Order: sequence, then C-alpha cells, then structure tokens
Amino acid sequence: MCGIVGYIGSQDAKEILVKGLEKLEYRGYDSSGIAILNESGLHLYKEKGRIAALREVIDSEQGARMGIGHTRWATHGKPSKRNAHPHQSHNGRFTVVHNGVIENYQELKENSLAHIPFSSDTDTEVIVQKLEQLVESGLSVEEAFRQLLLAIKGSYAVAVLDSQDTETIYVGKNKSPLLIGLGSDFHVIASDAMAMLQLTNQFVELLDEEMVILRQHAKTIKNLDGETIQRRPFQVKLDASDIEKGLYPHYMLKEIDEQPVVIRKVISKYQDGQGGILIDPQLRERMTMADRIYIIACGTSYHAGLVGKQLIEKIANIPVEAHIASEFLYNRSILSANPLFIFISQSGETADSRGVLVAIKQMGYPTVTITNVPGSTLSREADYTLLTYAGPEIAVASTKAYTAQIAVLALLAFDSIREKGMEQLYGINPFHELSIAANAMEIMINKKEMMEEVVWQYLTSSRNCFFIGRGVDYYIALEGALKLKEISYIQAEGFAGGELKHGTIALVEEGTPAIALITQSHIRANVRSNVQEIMARGANVCMITMEGSEERGDQIVLPAVHELLTPLVSVIPLQLISYYAAKYRGCDIDKPRNLAKSVTVE
Repeated sequence: MCGIVGYIGSQDAKEILVKGLEKLEYRGYDSSGIAILNESGLHLYKEKGRIAALREVIDSEQGARMGIGHTRWATHGKPSKRNAHPHQSHNGRFTVVHNGVIENYQELKENSLAHIPFSSDTDTEVIVQKLEQLVESGLSVEEAFRQLLLAIKGSYAVAVLDSQDTETIYVGKNKSPLLIGLGSDFHVIASDAMAMLQLTNQFVELLDEEMVILRQHAKTIKNLDGETIQRRPFQVKLDASDIEKGLYPHYMLKEIDEQPVVIRKVISKYQDGQGGILIDPQLRERMTMADRIYIIACGTSYHAGLVGKQLIEKIANIPVEAHIASEFLYNRSILSANPLFIFISQSGETADSRGVLVAIKQMGYPTVTITNVPGSTLSREADYTLLTYAGPEIAVASTKAYTAQIAVLALLAFDSIREKGMEQLYGINPFHELSIAANAMEIMINKKEMMEEVVWQYLTSSRNCFFIGRGVDYYIALEGALKLKEISYIQAEGFAGGELKHGTIALVEEGTPAIALITQSHIRANVRSNVQEIMARGANVCMITMEGSEERGDQIVLPAVHELLTPLVSVIPLQLISYYAAKYRGCDIDKPRNLAKSVTVE
C-alpha cells in the first residue's frame, strides 16, 4: 500500500512526480504530496484526498530538477493533510516519503526522540527526525542514513531529500517494494514500474536491507554493512498504453472485458506446441511428489485458491488446504511430511503472504508463486513462479487477475495428471476446454444490459445481499459478495446453501435480495431447495444457472462449459452486477473507500 515516486535529472521534476503518483493512485489515495528541491530551497505540497486535489495546490511557477512524491493509504494516523507525506524533520533539513510500517516507532519516539516535537500522527515521522538527530551528532548524511536504517525495525521503502544537497536522493528498502529506474541523464524511484514507464523501461530492483545513493548520473547500491553491490538492470516489457482506460469509463469495466483475451493469452503462454503444458520440470516433479499442497493467499486471490483446491483435488488427486495468509502466519497448521506451498498474489507484494513465504523458506519446503508481476518480491523469493499474464490491473477490485489465477491453477492440475500418465482417464484437453470457457466468458460480457437489469430489480435500494451456492459455487459466492461490498458498500455475504438454516436464515426478511448459483448438476436440487427456504421467508432471489441445470424463470443462464471450469464463467455476471450496483449508487468504482490495490503492510 502507498506509492512512492522520485526523480533526479535535467527535466522539471514536478509534473513527472505528479504523473507518476497518478499511475500509483491504485496503491492508496487518502492523501498525497510532493517535495521538490532547487537552488532556492525545498518546496513542499500536500493535500488530503486524490492526486487531483494535490494538483490544485502546487505552485506551477516553481520548478526543480529533483524531488520525491507519495500517495498514501493510511495506517498510523487518520487521512489528513497533517498526516500526508512527505514529512520533514524538526529543523526542516530533511524530507522523507515512506511506505510500510515502522514497528519500533513508539519506542524511538518516546526514548531517543522524546525531546523533539512531532507534527503528525504517523510512524513515518520518526524516520526523518532520527536522521536529523544522527546528522547533528556529527555523522555524514550517508552514514547517518545507514545508521537510521539499522535503527528502525519493520517494513520500509524510503526516499529522503537533504535541503543542503541538490545533487542527491537517499533511498532505502526493506520488505516494501521499490525500484530504481535508469535513463541517459536521469534516475527515477518508483514503487511500481508503471509509474515511470513514460520515461524508462530499464529498472534495477532493490533487495531487503539495501540503501542507494542516487544522483543524476550515478547510483550506488550498498547493503547495511556498507558494502557496494553491483546489479544488472532488467527491462519491463510493458506498453505504457496498456495501463490507460481508453474509451472505458472505468478501469474495472475495461478489465472485466479483457478476461477472455487474458484466458487465451494464458493458453498461448503455457502451450508447448505439441499439446503439452509448459511447466518447469522441477516444479512438475515437486507437484507430483507432494503429499499435500498448501495454498496461501488473501482476499480475491484466496477465493481463487479455494477454486484451485477443488481443481487440484478433483483432477490431480492431491490433498489441498487453502489458507488465509494472515491467519496462517500466526496460527500455522500441522504440516504434512512432503508439502508444496503455492502463494497466490496479483501484485506479488502482499505482505501477509510474504511473511508466510519467509517462514516456509526457512523450514526448507518448496514454494511456488502465482502472480501477475514478474520480478515482484513473492516471485523473486519463491523457488518457482507461474505468471498469469493478465497485464496491468488498475482497479482495486480484482477481476481479470482472479480468472487468470484460476486458469493457471487448472493447468497446473492438468499437468500433474499428465506427468502421472493419467490424462486418458479424464479425456480432457485443458487448452480446448479453457478456450470454450473464454468464449462463454465473452458471451456473458456482451450481456451487460442483462446484468444492469438485475441491479435495477434487486439492488437499487438494498443495504444487504446474500450469495448462496454449494461446492465450487459456494467459492464463487464468496467472491461475488466481496466484489459487491468492496465497490458498492452493500453489506454482502456468501454462504454455503446448506448453512443458511443453521442461523443465518434469521436475517432473511421481506425483500431481502439473494443471488443463487447453480453450475454443478449434482447439487442443483439441493440449491433449489435452499432457495425455496429463503423465498418462503420473503427473499427476492436471482438465479444464475448453467445450461443443463436451468429451469424456466431463471434470470441468468450461462453457456455450458466443462464442469471443472465453471468458475471462469459464473463469476462474470457477479463482477458486472457489482459494477452496475456501484455505478448507480454513485460510488468511486476504481478506487473504493478505505482500500488499496497492493497490500504491502500486514
């Protein structure tokens, strides 16, 4: 969460910083700010709210060739101009932007910094106050910065300006992502490469507990022991135009529409030309040898993991447990003798999942990351990576990343049975079935008017909504409920159909909206029975069914696909229903309140 940008070069930094923050606004948008440094001194601009509000307070006449910027998702201290970054030291010499959480900030504040007045409620301010204190004790700025990074505990991506030095930006990184971008006569800093793609596609990744002395024509990377590190840059293969909305009113709608193309891209990337699946042979061996697979994820990726559990168990016949990362990190299960851990993360930077990954690596177990971002922390630190190839996903509510994750999990499962020589038992060509599913997704995407009508009929004034299903449809119900509540703010919950009568049915009253899913033929009678139970209590039920399981009066009928791949299709109407519910309520669809896209704090 939160986003950092920085620039030092020959151009005016101000507009570069603001445009970079606009690209990172998905990471947080409670407040934002920039600091630019020129011969006349440091100039600080910050404001509560979106980047558009920041633009209004920036002095257009003031130019500089270096600066830093930040867009915030609040952790310590409420969203306000007072708590917005950048923050300055007591005497004004140093200015900082920071992502992450300083775990010992209270200790530092109450002990070594007790005599210094603070001007914010953030943990970040201890960074800049401590740095100034160390410099005033007689240390050089570089040495003081190194000592600072040794003193603070927790996660951080930090960029610091010294108002007495118009040639240098100091950068530090631990557990929170940060990149250095390279140009012919400039350097940039970014939490995400997309923030600076308009300037460069050459980046150097920073590893944990590293610092950088950054100048216009030079960069020096050091570890906290003071040793200089050489590291080759990598090229980000991403077209900056891919992250533009084009003619779409919202990124979310664009990303929903892109899903069939993403599934076809997954097919093309994982097909070897002879009908086989392109999987690292060592990962294939790990998969077939595993006596149990543990899927670790958060939010929408966790819901994809639940679907993956069903796919792997039903196809590959390997026991699977799916766990919420933040729970598993501090409440670990008893592990099997020969496990394989799969981490699922759209960004590859999810802090809760990384915490589990670090612990599991220390135990010596094999790990694989499924992510959309090559070179991300989870990708870099896991033993193996399976990319989803979904392209940039900007809207906070994940859509195409979710379906891409499911497609990759399906291929992983099918690859396992092929390795065991069992594919003939199933008679399934996974690429063919995924292609059929992509076509079915496209059909449903083209029925937007139908989903809009469902919203008008069920959700225009409702404050709550139930989603019900059984088996894999229950997992889709969980995802549908998450989508609806995170962007429309309707209280929504997903339930296993058979559980309603064990307490939750007490909440059903006249007019309560409910969305019921039936894509699995063997439980269709059970779900319809559950629907009758809630309709008898006054619920207003929208039925979403698969061809072959439909009945007269069902509101939405999905094109038939292989029963194992129905989640790819059944989630489409739920995404669109959530989108239109938010639209008609006037919500900020791409940037819902209190949320951020990349969750880099625990």
